[in-house]
Order: sequence, then C-alpha cells, then structure tokens
Amino acid sequence: MKKGEIYEGTIGRFDFPDKGLIELLEGRIAVKHALPGQKVRVMINKKRGGKCEGRILEVLENSPLEYAQDPCPHFGICGGCTYQTIPYEEQLKIKEQQVKSLLDGVVTGDFVFEGIKPSPIADGYRNKMEFSFGDEYKDGPLSLGMHKRGSFYDVVTTTECKIVDSDFCDILKAAKEYFEVLGTGFYKKMQHTGYLRHLLVRRAVKTGEILVDLVTTTQEELDLKPFADTLLRLKLNGRIVGILHTLNDSLADVVKSDRTDILYGQDYFYEELLGLKFKISPFSFFQTNSLGAEVLYETTRGYVGETKDKVVFDLYSGTGTIAQIIAPVAKKVVGVEIVEEAVEAARENAARNGLDNCEFIAGDVLKVIDELEDKPDLIILDPPRDGIHPKALGKIIDFGVDRLVYVSCKPTSLVRDLEVLQLRGYEVVKACCVDMFPSTANVETVCLLEKKAQ
Repeated sequence: MKKGEIYEGTIGRFDFPDKGLIELLEGRIAVKHALPGQKVRVMINKKRGGKCEGRILEVLENSPLEYAQDPCPHFGICGGCTYQTIPYEEQLKIKEQQVKSLLDGVVTGDFVFEGIKPSPIADGYRNKMEFSFGDEYKDGPLSLGMHKRGSFYDVVTTTECKIVDSDFCDILKAAKEYFEVLGTGFYKKMQHTGYLRHLLVRRAVKTGEILVDLVTTTQEELDLKPFADTLLRLKLNGRIVGILHTLNDSLADVVKSDRTDILYGQDYFYEELLGLKFKISPFSFFQTNSLGAEVLYETTRGYVGETKDKVVFDLYSGTGTIAQIIAPVAKKVVGVEIVEEAVEAARENAARNGLDNCEFIAGDVLKVIDELEDKPDLIILDPPRDGIHPKALGKIIDFGVDRLVYVSCKPTSLVRDLEVLQLRGYEVVKACCVDMFPSTANVETVCLLEKKAQ
C-alpha cells in the first residue's frame, strides 16, 4: 500500500473515538469519521511505520445501523457529531463496547463492568456552544456555526443543530443576520485581520437562563448596543440574563478574554444540579450536559461510598460540583483546580449552598499537591481530556488512600493512567460509562480503584 492509492472496503472493527478499520489482503487501513459496517472508498493519506490511514472519498453503502429518523441536516458537513444517523440505543452499544474493550486490554484482574447509563435526553442536551465566524468556502458569505469536518478554516452555519435547544439556533441566526447586514468582517486566522471571532452561548437547562458573549478583536470599534437590543427582542424558550462583549487579540483560535464588557444584564447565570445551585461565568468549566451531569455525579457519589468522618480530595475540581455533592456527607472536601475563575466560582457556590466544609485551592495539581496540609482518606480524580501528568499521578499514589474514584472524559487517557495505578498497588474494582454526549463519539467513564492488601 502506498500513499495516494485508492481502496474499497467495509469498516469492521471500530475503536474509540471514531476510528474504523478495513481489513484487506493488501493490509489494514485505519479510517476516521467512518461508521461500523459502512462500505467506503478511501485514499491512503498517511503511511507511517507500516501503518496506513485512509481518508473517505465516498460512502458506497451505508452502515446497517444507519436508520435513525430525521437526522440533523448539517450531519456529515459539520464536524460536531459522529452518530446522528444511528438510533440512540445503537450509539450506546457502540460506546459501551469500545470502553469495555479498552478496559479489558489493561485491567489485570477481575472487575465488574456495569455497562453504560444513557443521557436523560438525547436531543437538545448541550448547555454551551462556541460558534465560530467565518465563511463556508474561500471568499464566501459570512458563516456562523461549527467548523466543517476536516477543515481548520471553513465554517458551516448550523441553524438547525439537533444537540442544542432551539434558543441557540435562534440567537445564532439573529447574530449572523445582524452582522451580515452591517457588512462586518470576520477574523482571518492566517492574515490576523478582521473583527468577528466567536459567539459563545450558554443556557441553563433547569433555570432557562441564557448568557451570550460576542468575541471580537480590537481591530474595529462598533456600537454593539443595537446588537444587544436585537437579541433581547427574540422570542425564546429561555431568558437572556446577560449579553457580553469579549475582546481577544490572541493569535490562537481559542475563546479567551483579554477584556470582557457587559452590554446587558450580568456576566453570569445559574444552573441547578441535584438540589444545589451553581453560579456559572462565561469561561468557567461546567459539564455541557446538565441532566447528564446529574447521572454522572450520582454515579460518582455511589462509587465514592461511605464518607462520614472522612477527608476527601477532589483533584481537578472545576467549579466544585463534585466536591459540593460529596460535602454534605463528608468531614471535609478539598478541591484543587488550576483555573482561578473556576475556584472563585466554587467558593461562591459552596457558600450559597450553605457548605462550610469545602476548601478550594487555585493551582496546578502537580505543584499544589505537595503543599496540602490535610491528609486524604479517599481521592476523586476528574482530570482534563489528556489525563493526569505522570509526576502528579505518582504524588497522588503516594498518599496511599484505600480508595480512588477516577472520572474520565477520555477513556484512552484513563486506561493509560490505570496501567500506572495498577503497577503501584491499586486494583480496578468496577467501572461504568455515562453518556454525556449523544450523537458524538465521546463518553464519560467512572472507575473505582482500591489499594491491594499488602
């Protein structure tokens, strides 16, 4: 097999997150963005160390799993979703099998795999979207939405997205039309010129409160009050409580703030989880599926087990949601999080929820862990997608707690860390998946480990 050659075949094995494998007499081809059972024509676009990767040129036959009714009209063009054409029950089976296969490959002893828990809703579940301004093709009209699959530059206007409430789509349409009429240009990443960058929308499922943040460069000065007024006139299911303008001159294509001004209302909103109330700012981390987060945190609480008179460390604590759910039945909870804004929010939320046994510390777990005065009885780990820094993992293991609960949003990072934990004396007791991301290839995994008896 050589780069540039074209082959046809059927996707057989299907690995996390969405990597299909075609087995041919000539060899094996790994294919991204395929579906199990699809017959595809692919071109070899990468060959390294005898391994070949192919890019889909054409789907010759749909997967036998593809019989979902009314899929998103943007599916296949927008890079956001993987499984829109597959019924939700089948999506769950795929994710369950992928995670079980990954765990079976590294867990050394017997463990209980408890399957997968579905999201309470499969459509309209997301509470946050970062839309990009751009064009759908070079020098085309203004687009606002998600990046086209496989493209760093092209943007698809996603006015009928299925994984968000219709409020998101209505706000997107209004923003696009407003700046189209004005003739305002978007920021071009290669030339570093232009004004419009992103539109961040966050909407609480329980309270219906909406926060909108327009992210631009400082290359133009526009009066944005008419824009805010346009949004406030929309008939929405929820209620806009804040409209913000964030200035960002970073060369990186990320949503970040050099300065944020309030155009209307406030710079935060409230969401509720498991009877607790959380104040969320534009850039603070909060699970993107509020109803799914309740399932995830209930599962985590069950895995944590008895906490009476115990000190619990919640490492990579974000806005302190897990810490506050555990706190009512623990002696003390110590949360560590690198994002200072999230730590401030966690402190405020704990006070609002009447929890005085939570301490939140701002800093990198790797550095802060040596300075912690408390000694934990058990540890909860909820790291970012890349998992835990190897040196930090070593320090966590050195605490020698009897129980660890690892909450992972990327099972491949989890299994890498499990190998180290097992070598250092922990055994996997049980694990399960919680689907927080219907229609996409992502899934959360919760894993309980216990220290082996010496």
